[in-house]
Parts: sequence; structure tokens; C-alpha cells
Amino acid sequence: MPDFAQALRFWFWLGCVSFGGPAGQIALMQQELVERRRWIDGTRFLHGLNFAMLLPGPEAQQLATYIGWRLHGTLGGLAAGGLFILPGALVLLALSWLAAEHGDLAWVGALFDGVKPVVIAIIAASVWRLGRRTLRGIAALLLALAAFLALYLGHLPFPILIALAALLGYLAARMGRDWFTHPAHAPGHPDDGEGHLPDDRPPSRGSRRLVRLALLFAVLLLVPVLGVVLLLGRTPWADIADLFTTAAFVTFGGAYAVLPYIAERAVEHYHWLTAADMLNGLALAESTPGPLILVTQYVGFFAGWNHSGGLSPGMAGMIAAGLTTYVTFLPCFFFIFAGAPYIEALIRNRAAAGALAAITAAVVGVILNLGVVMGEQVLLPGGQPDPVALIVACLALFALLRLQVAVHWLVLAGAGFGLVRMLLVA
Repeated sequence: MPDFAQALRFWFWLGCVSFGGPAGQIALMQQELVERRRWIDGTRFLHGLNFAMLLPGPEAQQLATYIGWRLHGTLGGLAAGGLFILPGALVLLALSWLAAEHGDLAWVGALFDGVKPVVIAIIAASVWRLGRRTLRGIAALLLALAAFLALYLGHLPFPILIALAALLGYLAARMGRDWFTHPAHAPGHPDDGEGHLPDDRPPSRGSRRLVRLALLFAVLLLVPVLGVVLLLGRTPWADIADLFTTAAFVTFGGAYAVLPYIAERAVEHYHWLTAADMLNGLALAESTPGPLILVTQYVGFFAGWNHSGGLSPGMAGMIAAGLTTYVTFLPCFFFIFAGAPYIEALIRNRAAAGALAAITAAVVGVILNLGVVMGEQVLLPGGQPDPVALIVACLALFALLRLQVAVHWLVLAGAGFGLVRMLLVA
């Protein structure tokens, strides 16, 4: 068992090097924490991962929070989860300012133009990988297709889609139908021989503990939000808190799943930023450490920058970015601290597994919708194909799927291509 100072140094290092999305981040934690340092055994690590996957929010950050909680209690969980976010949040804050302050410069625009086709390829690769892993039956395929059509043609609100998918999976599991789950991997089977871990047992008087924790969470959420709204006014601060708190509770399947919902509200409803700015933010979040859902901080920064009221744009952007990050990640800590003592019961619950599997299937359609909507803007601007963008997107997709090139290197390559293209054209 490491002392708290050792753990702090590790969690900060992890936050600085956590590139590559959740798969890479989880693999790095397993290598460092299970195999190399042996701070947690493999069974507990897998239990924590399964639990994190049942929850909305970034699973890698929540897994880090859970492991920190196991090692050093609540303070350890706060340190692990917070330091997993902090380095990337600071880097993205600086990049957000650069995009807002200097985005109209020719060279900055050229960098983003080179990156946008790469982002489309990243989304396409996510659809392919997630689809191969999860859409293994006709029911899952049909649900993914229905989710895509409901969003692309029917404009069904994202939270309602997630709720309907969860309900369908829950009812199917309750009826004993393995429409979205697979019997061989269904919960309820013994684990790898270690049985029930003594310190995973739910605490006595658990309901009182949950009520106290929920009340504390409500206070921690409402007091800062109300304080900002009372000091600075309702617009855009109340809207920022409302949008990103809602997103935090429905972010199943990763950031790509909730991005269409956030983009629709931020771009079309609130007019905080343009669709092009949204793509730029996604590219920046892909190239910085930490969870991809940090892209919400970029959106929040632009909300403050473009609707600053009596504040300077920079100050308003920083406050909005801080508020966005706070309400996005506070629920993640609540989910872990509330559910961790009940982890065994949750990961073995057949109905919960059915609901999660149905949500995951629907998320494939959600991400496909994101790719189609953004792809139309980048690859078919004005309804006409852009040959250069199409070639760059295809090459990036090949590099991702066949050559296994890391995402952040592709983003940097796209930015370099955009700059070189501008110089050659000029």
C-alpha cells in the first residue's frame, strides 16, 4: 500500500500522460497499478472497471477515482479523480484562449482546417470499433440503426433516447431475453475464484449514508452555481450549469455519445459558438491529456467569451470554463462515492447489465449521427465534395484502424498538413 504522498505523485503523472482515450488510459492504469506497482489486485481492478462502465461519465477518470478511494478513502478518491483531470484542463484552457483570441489569424485557421478531416476519421474509427465490439446480434443492430434515425431524421432529444434504450434493455433482461447481453458474459457468475471481497460489503445503515451523500452533493452543486448566477446574472451562467449538469447524467458510452446533444444546444439554441468552433474544440480535446469529455470546458469557455456581459471576454471565459468543468465532473465523484461500497451487487445485476448493453448499442447510432452531421460540414461543404478533405480523412482512418497510430499524433499531423497547405497555396 503506497503512502498518500506517493499516490499523489502517481496520480499527477498519470494526468499528464493520459493521452489515447479511455482504452489507452485504462491499459496504462492496469500496467502501472496492477502489474508494476501492485497497489491493487487484478480482480478489484476489473470490478472497478465494470462498475465505472455502468455509470455515466468518463470511465477512465471514474476508475481512477475508485482506485484512489480504495487506497486512501474519500480524500484518495478526490485526489486521484481530480489530478486525472487537472493537467488536461489547464492545457485546454490555454488552447481555448488561443482559439478564441487568435482563431481569425490565417495560420491558426489553417491548423484547424487540417485537423477537421482527421476528427471525422477519429469519429468513424470509434463507430467501427465500438460497433464491432457491441453489435453482435440483430436486436443490437436494429437499436443502433433506430437511434441514428431518431437523431438524424427525428431530432429526438438525446436524454430521452438514452432513457428509452435503458428501459428497453432493462425490460428485456427482466424477461430473461439476452437481446443485448451475451449469456456467457452475463452477471451473476462466480468471479475468478476470489469470491466476495470482505471490504466490498455494503456498509450498515447504507440508506442513511446515501441520503447524507446526496444532500452534500446537492449543496456542493447548487451553492457555487447560485453564487455565480446571483453575482453575474442568469445569462449565460444558468444555461451553462443546466446544460452540462444534464450532460453529466446522460454521458453513457463516452464523450462522442453526448456531443451531438451538447453541440445542438450550444451551437443552434444558445449560439455560444459555431459548428466550426465545435469541431476545433473536439480536435483540441483529442490532442490533450485527460478524458475527452473535457471538450465541454472548451464549449463553456466560448460561452463566456462570446457572452461576457460586463466582464472582459478572457475573464468571462475562464469563469465559464471553471463552472463547466465543475458541474461536468462533480457528478462523477458522487457516483463513485455513492456506489463503490455496493460494487459487487451492481456489477452482477442482470437488469443493470441489460440496460447498459442497450445503451451501448444505441450509442453506436448516436456516434454515427455525430460523424454524419460533422462530416457533411467538413467533407461536403456547401453540398460539394472537398477532395483534399476526403483524402486526408481516408488516410487518417487507415492510420487509425490498420496502423494503430495514436490519436494525438494524427491530430498533430493534420495540423501540420493544414499549415503546409496554406504556405503552398500562398
